[in-house]
Amino acid sequence: MPASSASRSRSAKAASAAAAAPAPARAAKTPRSKAPAPRGKVSPPPAASRAAKDKNQPLMEDIRLLGRILGEVIREQEGREAYELVEKVRQLSVAFRLKRDAQAGKQMDKLLKSLSGEQTVSVIRAFSYFSHLANIAEDRHHVRRREIHDREGSLQPGSLAYALERLFEAGVRPGEVARTLQNGFVSPVLTAHPTEVQRKSILDAERALAELVTQRDHLHTDREKAANESLIRARVTQLWQTRMLRYSKLTVADEIENALSYYHATFLHQIPKLYAELEEALPGESLSSFLRMGQWIGGDRDGNPNVTADTLQLALRRQSEVALRHYLTELHALGAELSISLRLTGVTPAMQALAERSPDRNEHRMDEPYRRALTGMYARLAATLQELTGTEALRHAVAPQSPYLTPDELLADLRTIQASLESHHAQALIAPRLKPLIRAVQVFGFHLATLDLRQSSDQHEAVVAELLRTARVCDDYSALDESERRALLQRLLNETRPLRVLGIEYSEHARRELAIFETARESLRRYGREALRHYIISHTEDVSDLLEVQLLMKEVGLLRGTLDGEAVSDLIVVPLFETIADLRHAPQIMRSFYELPGMAALVRRSGGEQDIMLGYSDSNKDGGVFTSSWELYRAEIALVQLFDELRQQGPLTLRLFHGRGGTVGRGGGPSYQAILAQPPGTVNGQIRLTEQGEVINSKYANPEIGRRNLETLVAATLEATLLHPTKPAPKSFMEAAQALSDTSFAAYRGLVYDTPGFADFFFAATPIREIAELNIGSRPASRKATRAIEDLRAIPWGFSWGQSRITLPGWCGFGSGVASFLGKGADRDEKLALLKRMFKQWPFFRTLLSNLDMVLAKADLDIAQRYLELVEDKRLGKKIFSAIQAEFQRTEEALALITGDGHRLAANPALARSIEHRFPYIDPLNHLQVELMRRYRAIPVEKRAEDPRMERVQRGIHLSINGIAAGLRNTG
Repeated sequence: MPASSASRSRSAKAASAAAAAPAPARAAKTPRSKAPAPRGKVSPPPAASRAAKDKNQPLMEDIRLLGRILGEVIREQEGREAYELVEKVRQLSVAFRLKRDAQAGKQMDKLLKSLSGEQTVSVIRAFSYFSHLANIAEDRHHVRRREIHDREGSLQPGSLAYALERLFEAGVRPGEVARTLQNGFVSPVLTAHPTEVQRKSILDAERALAELVTQRDHLHTDREKAANESLIRARVTQLWQTRMLRYSKLTVADEIENALSYYHATFLHQIPKLYAELEEALPGESLSSFLRMGQWIGGDRDGNPNVTADTLQLALRRQSEVALRHYLTELHALGAELSISLRLTGVTPAMQALAERSPDRNEHRMDEPYRRALTGMYARLAATLQELTGTEALRHAVAPQSPYLTPDELLADLRTIQASLESHHAQALIAPRLKPLIRAVQVFGFHLATLDLRQSSDQHEAVVAELLRTARVCDDYSALDESERRALLQRLLNETRPLRVLGIEYSEHARRELAIFETARESLRRYGREALRHYIISHTEDVSDLLEVQLLMKEVGLLRGTLDGEAVSDLIVVPLFETIADLRHAPQIMRSFYELPGMAALVRRSGGEQDIMLGYSDSNKDGGVFTSSWELYRAEIALVQLFDELRQQGPLTLRLFHGRGGTVGRGGGPSYQAILAQPPGTVNGQIRLTEQGEVINSKYANPEIGRRNLETLVAATLEATLLHPTKPAPKSFMEAAQALSDTSFAAYRGLVYDTPGFADFFFAATPIREIAELNIGSRPASRKATRAIEDLRAIPWGFSWGQSRITLPGWCGFGSGVASFLGKGADRDEKLALLKRMFKQWPFFRTLLSNLDMVLAKADLDIAQRYLELVEDKRLGKKIFSAIQAEFQRTEEALALITGDGHRLAANPALARSIEHRFPYIDPLNHLQVELMRRYRAIPVEKRAEDPRMERVQRGIHLSINGIAAGLRNTG
């Protein structure tokens, strides 16, 4: 802290409070023990020890610093009254939460209702930015603690070192680990969904802030710290003067750029480091590039009419440009580093030949073969950039040369350099830059990430029906039953002639869909085999859904040959099973698919890989969190058994693709535990999983945090593959889970689908209507223009419940399910003992309950009750909210019964501390959101445009959505 801080005025201290700095000391003045924590609140165990407090002291110092600076910026930018107002709201909110002071709640109501539109926006921005800054401080502390553990040699679950230690202790040899990775495939897939509420400008500024906070751990003098603080203040000022919201709808192009920013910040640099760590731990073993990135943005057109062949081309072109420009930058830096002279050492003949092929004839570099070679390589890569992306390199020492046709050609030149350095005592020059570059080219190629294509099955059906009708093959394909469809599609797949008729003008829909397939064929030629691998079929309900896509692929040349001949497919056709019914039918659908004549042979000739995607979001919205998890578990077991049978006829790799969201209600939760909780035999070194919404920012905006999350995926995959029990769960566990699923399903459906007026309650008591208006995604919030829950997308469904702090999709049904399972009979104690054994011995059940614990801790029904003001039918609102409260209480009681712990997050003290300090500063955003929604909805829709106040009110609502999402972190 600068010397001048000692004389800071009372107003400066108020500015600090105005920033909503968590100020743990303030909270400590009102010990939680003075009043029992209400249901739904984190109720941690007794106070932490002195050591634990000391451990978190750097975190508290960072948060105080950032909060103080934010307060000073608010005072400077908005004036004394503004920050004093924020401080008043903060005090009332803390009193309402920690002291359970009803009077404080009434005062806050009165204060919030009296605020002008400008005042409301200012307060919301202050509390929102505090959440953003607290996230930065917490991320830094996670990295700091990891560094301390590393120095102390303390292995942390989820780290590679911990996983390898477990493997070696279990007798697994390094060679077996390497073989698992050699045959493995681990891929996080970034997807664009309407829950990422941050603008790229905000993300970039916060990345700069994070770097400055990191630097503080390495500063020693007051002058250095003062200079650093000045830079932090500049970035906070930038944030305050940068608008949080987009004024126009986010486009697919915007989403592409947002995703690519994470490659610059994290993936291009951190993935090679992760491979280097593995190579160091497995000396002498060769590691293939098993960890690769996936992407949906630009190729996922399910329900998004804005994704077209043009956006597919844009996505692939921009991905290629990011990869190639990274390589160009690294080649340029290598040229500066490898200033080795032939006057002092030699090179291999291959290296000399590479230098001689270079057009670099600068006399000053004639004795510097590495620099000459790298100049030529840069020129060739610049030509590749021009060829694939139409853009120019930043530097041109010589004119662009003939482009590299494949990444392997570039790799060959890089390995020539490596071999020469190794053979002439320059190994030390390889590790810093050359080796990471080689690994980057192996992983990212010229394509950066594998882009998935996705469309809904009904859209394929419409195109096939039109093609068949126009070609006079079948007048009404959609009227055929499943057996008739299969027979017709199989016959057409065995014919060599195309279906399209020359000179016929097809519908716009058919042209758009076929253009995607044609663009995919051309893109594979341009960017390589890894650029496009998967075609995902949403709402797969039968075998014909897969055959329709194969027929469309055949129409453009992505599938060549006939099923009864030597057919080969360029893309893996991936069924996506989403609803409860689809999950139950999945094994039989896949069995019937592979029983078709020639189908298994086609897949084996095409690489022998079968991806199957499992959708967590819709199955949860369909049947509740427990039934969704259980049906996914059962489907995985059945699919593994099926593919075990299929492998007896020939090689075939099953890879499950987990469509997880950010929230527990959409399959979210810690990835490490989720992977370890998979059924035996389902991972087997192969896993893909989606990363969505603001979870992407939470996991990958900070490079070190990003590397840790990537490391966790690899570690969990190794442990699940090589240490996972081979025996299935006991029959008693499976039967109990099925019974719990049945009763939980009935309770969830009874509340959500069978309660009259529940949909009206949802649309009134959550900000779903306002979220639909927010420019946070290119995809509509609902599939149809109705209020039916069935038609609502699962993402805004979960997002809205998170905003109102009910978090219903993450816990609803479980409490009633357990109560019904236990009953009141003589065998109640026996059944409870069984559930306790399941919790202790079964990773699936333990992980599910751990996630329930987390989501219950993040819920707050006291805050949620404020949203009842927005329900016009007061009787309906009270009735449904009472039912929600009752189920919430049953779920808390069930969790306490099974785990034996009535405290929320007893096993996760870090998150418990985060919630305890953070939530009093999220609460005001909820209170303000309710007040603004009340004002906004009071004006008829047709008159809002005429009222100049409404634009500001709407902006305040959207800012509050942003702030709450940032504070809760995994709400998407």
